[in-house]
Amino acid sequence: MGGNIVLVPLQPFHRATIWSVENGLVAWLGPEWSCMSDITFPFTDADELCPDIAVVPRAEADRNLSAYSPDLIELAVEVVSPSSVRHDYVVKDKLYAQRGIAHYLIFDPYRAECTMMWHPGPDGYRGRDVIPYGKPVELAMEIGEVRIETDELPVDRETRVQSPDR
Repeated sequence: MGGNIVLVPLQPFHRATIWSVENGLVAWLGPEWSCMSDITFPFTDADELCPDIAVVPRAEADRNLSAYSPDLIELAVEVVSPSSVRHDYVVKDKLYAQRGIAHYLIFDPYRAECTMMWHPGPDGYRGRDVIPYGKPVELAMEIGEVRIETDELPVDRETRVQSPDR
């Protein structure tokens, strides 16, 4: 807005999901990897993304910069909020895939599911699985395997969100 960065307060379920997923990732990742939140990754001159969680090499995270190359991201994670449905499912799917980010996870507290994407291509990810909450999200990456439990993630059955128009 007018060249200013505007922060939107997170809803409790959004923050709780980010916290739980990040803790799950940290438990599985080796010490050479770090989870970063709310950090800018300039994708193009017009697009800067701030994934809810980005897994990057610890040596890079330890540089303590305000912006990082998206080429460092091994895994991008987004948590859906009512205002981000289309952006998370459609826009970021394409941008993350075009940049070659190997894996993208979308945790959706309104649908009680995680969409797991892999095999990036020019128009988005070619591989996609939907895992209902209650089942673990199991991801085999080049950096190692990750298992994120979803049975304790918050679910908002009251808020209605629009379809992402995939």
